[in-house]
Amino acid sequence: MEQASRRTAARSRSLHKVLNKLGAKIAPEQIEVALKKTTLSLLDLWETNKDVAHMDQIQLIIRYASKNLIAVKEEWIDELTSAYTSPILEVPPYLNPDAQKVLEILKNRNKLIGIICNTGLTPGIGLRRLLANEGVAECFDLMIFSDEEGIRKPDSRIFHLAAQKLKVEPRKAVHIGDNLKSDVWGAQGAGFKAIHLLSEEGRDKIAESDPSSLVSLSRRLRNLRKDQVIPNRTITSLAMAIKAIEELEKA
Repeated sequence: MEQASRRTAARSRSLHKVLNKLGAKIAPEQIEVALKKTTLSLLDLWETNKDVAHMDQIQLIIRYASKNLIAVKEEWIDELTSAYTSPILEVPPYLNPDAQKVLEILKNRNKLIGIICNTGLTPGIGLRRLLANEGVAECFDLMIFSDEEGIRKPDSRIFHLAAQKLKVEPRKAVHIGDNLKSDVWGAQGAGFKAIHLLSEEGRDKIAESDPSSLVSLSRRLRNLRKDQVIPNRTITSLAMAIKAIEELEKA
């Protein structure tokens, strides 16, 4: 089973355990179905480059699972949040082995470093904990997550928000990512330079081969063609990012 499926199974188990502890008797299979329905609802929203907070996602899951019979109580929020976010730590994603070295080199050169992340079912609060556990959180001057801002890449507003918070002009910013539409087309539309990371390392091939998976769906170009998206630089390993950034700074 690929990481995404294992994480979804862990999320279902965690939510079932907490809900039953809180007195909301919902069968495990009801939560599994509700997760699938919630994902489909979110996909429709994400196609509009909008997003919602993690508690809205949790409320939607419980609404589907209980057929609108159970409402989330304020005193449940902390435990439900922990149950919803913990799977990212239980089944952590692959961290590129070059990530820490590249981040440290950029930091030592006094570069401002930020993250602009489209979240899926794992909210920003969980991703922050993951990055802290991996020992790289301190390298970042800024972290922006779509569920916290209500907008997603490729919407130019999320890129402009990052530039504003870092106090840099968009034309002087470089964005690195592996998604042509979100990370390249989106960044360039906001005035950033864009580096496309074209690497097989760490890719979830099983998920990518499933056209219904979140990984596969997130890579769809929709109304764009590949020849319409031209990165400023293309790299085949994260280690190449330093040289690519240097070249773009001189251009």
